[in-house]
Amino acid sequence: MTVTILPPHADGFRLQPVAQRLAPMFGFALLTVSCALASFAFACATPFAAFAVVAAAMMQLRPALLVVTGAWLVNQIIGFGVLHYPVDGSTIAWGFIIGAAALVATAVSSSVLRALPQGRTPLMLAIALVAAYAAYELALLAATPFLGGEGAFTAAIVTRIGLTSAAWLAGLVAACEIVRLVDPFGRKGAMSA
Repeated sequence: MTVTILPPHADGFRLQPVAQRLAPMFGFALLTVSCALASFAFACATPFAAFAVVAAAMMQLRPALLVVTGAWLVNQIIGFGVLHYPVDGSTIAWGFIIGAAALVATAVSSSVLRALPQGRTPLMLAIALVAAYAAYELALLAATPFLGGEGAFTAAIVTRIGLTSAAWLAGLVAACEIVRLVDPFGRKGAMSA
């Protein structure tokens, strides 16, 4: 018996660690826990592009947007409540811009994944990440004339955050695959019945 990693699925979703009806709940749990970890580790460099790709690869656009919004809320609660971000107009505005950029990245991920062929899924997820990350960074950059922060868009910083997002995507996909293989929710049994 061979085990295939990330098999293509007829319904268009590339990651199916759980039954499709459980995907929003699982995605919310996975991304909020991941976001909490990333928020403590990276503060302002949470890998929302990677979160966007995972959400878009697991579910339809509307639940994916809701799940990413939930992850963003966790990030903001940790930032303001635990990490003591300054409560001023600029910081609050940047919080909303980051949330909007994460949603744009999710929509772009969803569009890219739906447009790409189902085969060679790891490559398709990588392409979606590049598109999502570009959309995310461009959305953030578009706010700098109004909110400042142009210095955060050096090649070194953008590259470092991009590589961090790629590492998070690999880790999230690995987590999804482990859940799919372990099948803690009885998905295999339900599918054969």
